[in-house]
Amino acid sequence: MTAHENYIERCIAIAKKGLGSTAPNPMVGCVIVYQNQIIGEGYTSTYGGAHAEVNAINSVKIKSLLKEATLYVTLEPCAHFGKTPPCSDLIIKHNIPNVVIGCIDDNEQVAGQGIAKLKAAGCHVIVGVLEHECKVHHKRFFTFHNKKRPYIILKWAETKDGFIAPISKDKKQPVWITNVSSRQLVHKWRAEEQAILVGTNTVLEDNPSLTVRDWTGNQPIRIVIDRTNKLSQDYLVFDSKAETLIISEENTDFEKPLPQQIGALLHSKNINSVIIEGGAKTLQAFIDENFWDEARVFTGASIFSKGTKAPQCSGQLISETPILEDSLKIYVNN
Repeated sequence: MTAHENYIERCIAIAKKGLGSTAPNPMVGCVIVYQNQIIGEGYTSTYGGAHAEVNAINSVKIKSLLKEATLYVTLEPCAHFGKTPPCSDLIIKHNIPNVVIGCIDDNEQVAGQGIAKLKAAGCHVIVGVLEHECKVHHKRFFTFHNKKRPYIILKWAETKDGFIAPISKDKKQPVWITNVSSRQLVHKWRAEEQAILVGTNTVLEDNPSLTVRDWTGNQPIRIVIDRTNKLSQDYLVFDSKAETLIISEENTDFEKPLPQQIGALLHSKNINSVIIEGGAKTLQAFIDENFWDEARVFTGASIFSKGTKAPQCSGQLISETPILEDSLKIYVNN
């Protein structure tokens, strides 16, 4: 691995500290190097706050060193005014002579304009270092801007014999298939994404709260498919712990396939990622329409013998991890 790649890898690592708080902005990482030593680091602040480049530059104690430094960043510095001024202008202001960029920001508000501005000011710019890794890191941001929908994560737990729920149960609450560690991981995931979606039957049968409880982080927006608004306000998804959005006949045409309509609706509300947690019918609808990006599938030690069959996913398996007696498989849709 080259020195440039090492520093961009470090940028990706620190950028992940912003996961769950920067959206809909990308979680960018930035490192500033002087004579082979890191003198500044930063990542994107909570939405509305300073960008990674600003935080990295502000962290440099001796600002005069910036005139001989190299700035590394996962994504092209912005060139437009949003909630904050353009980062490219700040780089130019401090006369930073070298800028190494992981990947271009193809959002139409940037799309090479930041690079052009830096070059016009005399900066030596290198683009495309660990480009694939940076694009994967910024998958939510790129999906939102290029496909005009959120990054869609499917998640479910199934028994060893392939069921997602028992045929019947005594109480309106989840029947746990996985262990405590797996369930805590799910709460971590919830804190990392902007929204979580379930169908009507999941609310009717399980009465889930769909909140982050076993982890520390932001509460995702709860999205519930309820065609005729038949769910009463007594269900936990309507409590004050998080915002809830209902998808009904008032905002969606249920005579047409739902996944793409839901994607467009969430895009219009500036939501760049969503976890779909059930039930089986809702998950399978997104699979059948090929309208998903990632699937996270737990297999627990339980056996139901009969019940609701788990969805069938045909994506590319990229990892399989044991979590005590459970197994977690992650698929991507190529």
